[in-house]
Amino acid sequence: MIAKGHRDAKETTTLDDVRPRRMMRFACCRSDDGPIKPVIGVLCCNEIADRPIQAVATRFVEPLVRYAGATVLLVPAVADAMDTRALAGRLDGLLLTGSRSNVAGARYGKTDAADGAADDALDLDRDAVAMELAGRMIEGGRPVFGICRGLQELNVLFGGTLTDTLDAGHHRATEDATAYETLFDHVHDVDLQAGGMLATVTQRRSLSVTSVHRQGIDRLGSGLTIEALATSDGLVEAFSARPCGGDVLAVQWHPEWDVAASAASQAFFSLIGRSLGTCRDR
Repeated sequence: MIAKGHRDAKETTTLDDVRPRRMMRFACCRSDDGPIKPVIGVLCCNEIADRPIQAVATRFVEPLVRYAGATVLLVPAVADAMDTRALAGRLDGLLLTGSRSNVAGARYGKTDAADGAADDALDLDRDAVAMELAGRMIEGGRPVFGICRGLQELNVLFGGTLTDTLDAGHHRATEDATAYETLFDHVHDVDLQAGGMLATVTQRRSLSVTSVHRQGIDRLGSGLTIEALATSDGLVEAFSARPCGGDVLAVQWHPEWDVAASAASQAFFSLIGRSLGTCRDR
């Protein structure tokens, strides 16, 4: 019991009287309505903006909230600061995003000089965190998804290789199209594999997709199932797997870019939400 004052020590109040008033101060800071949303990790990149920073484009985050119904946790790509075992046990899923960097050739048995990659085109910490965290998540039966670089990372994780000898006219914009506003203007067609996850969820056999990449799949990783091929040259544009009970799904294109105007892109992120929900219900 707590005395209200020295003049009248007989007037007292209990902690139960005080606690509700204190809690009212924080009522506006929380929402207790509805079920707890699944938490998906979104891997950052190492960038320089006057100083080293962790970065991820907002366009990757918003569709996960709106269409997947998830809560997003940004994961720093700092290998020395990352306890992937602890984090993998707390996340319901993981998205490996696109990035301006390439996967280092050493990860799949090539030298970066052979692939024409300059040091500033690499992000070695991102490689390390992506491979280790995704591996732990997959082994734990948690769903993992990839977009652009994320597809390439997952292909390497499954033992595949990459190439940079792509048909530029089909897979990326011209060298002059460097402005962010026009970077994603380039589109090309992909054919979806009948009965696959993407064909089923979109109810389509082909899509016109936004494409910005300089690396692509050379040899497909072991155990991966092709979901989409480029119509023009047969490059693998999407794959899926389910090795340990959780979905693995990755696309080479950028569904997050035009998601508000594309039913197929919305379906992709809705599929992520269903995979996260299935994982939590097990």
